[in-house]
Amino acid sequence: MPGLLRAVFFDLGNTLLYYDGVAADVFEQSTAATLAALTDAGLRLDEAEFPAVFGSRLKEYHVVRETEFIETTTRAILADVLTKYGYPDTPDEVIRAALAAMYAQSQAHWHLEADAHAMLAALHGRYQLAIISNAADNDDVQKLVDKANLRPYFDLILTSAAVGIRKPQPQIFYEAMIRMDVRPEESVMVGDTLGADILGALNVGMSSVWITRRANTAENREVQDVIVPDAAIATLAELPPLLAGWKAS
Repeated sequence: MPGLLRAVFFDLGNTLLYYDGVAADVFEQSTAATLAALTDAGLRLDEAEFPAVFGSRLKEYHVVRETEFIETTTRAILADVLTKYGYPDTPDEVIRAALAAMYAQSQAHWHLEADAHAMLAALHGRYQLAIISNAADNDDVQKLVDKANLRPYFDLILTSAAVGIRKPQPQIFYEAMIRMDVRPEESVMVGDTLGADILGALNVGMSSVWITRRANTAENREVQDVIVPDAAIATLAELPPLLAGWKAS
C-alpha cells in the first residue's frame, strides 16, 4: 500500500447511492416517458412501436457495452432511432428534453446511502475526492449528484458518457488522475463492482477498496476468486478509519 494517499475515487451507483426500483417496470416507464416528451414536441411516432424499438436498441447496447467497454450515449442511440423514423435533424433541445423525461423515472429510485455524507465529510479536506461513473448519460449522473447533495465534496465527477470509455478500461482512470494531478500510487478506488471498479484500479496500478453491502451479484460472484481488492468494507462508515491507517502505513 502507498505511503502517501492523496486522492480517493468513488463509484456512484451501489456505492454512494442505492437503487430501489424494479428494473423492468422502470425501463417500461422510461421508454413511455421518452415517447410522451417527443410527442409533446410535435414528433409523430407510433405509440406501440416506438417504445418497443427504442427499448430494444437500449437493451442490445447494454449487452454490447459490457464486453467492448465503449460508451455510446443514450442521446446517440435515440438520435439514431429517430433518424430511422424520418427525423434525422431533431433539435438537440428536443432530444435532451426527452432524455430528461426518460431519466426522471429512474432518478426517483436512486437514494443516498445513509452513511455517505458523514463519510465524505470526514474525508473532505484530507484527500482529493472524485467520482468515476459508468453511465450512458452525463446529465443523468450530474442530476443524481445534485439530488443527493454530493457535489460540494468532490473535485471531479467524471462519467463514461463524457469520456467515451467505460470502466475497467484504463483510459477513464488515467483521465481522472490527470485531471486530479495525482499518480496511481497516490490513489485508491472505492466501488462495488469487481469487474469494473476493482479490476479497473488494478489495471492502472491504483489501490482498491471493495464495498460489499450491495455487491452480492452474479457478475461479482463469477470473478470473486480472481479479482482481489486491497481491502473490503461492508459500509461507507468503515472507510475513513481504514484510509487513516492506510496513509500511515
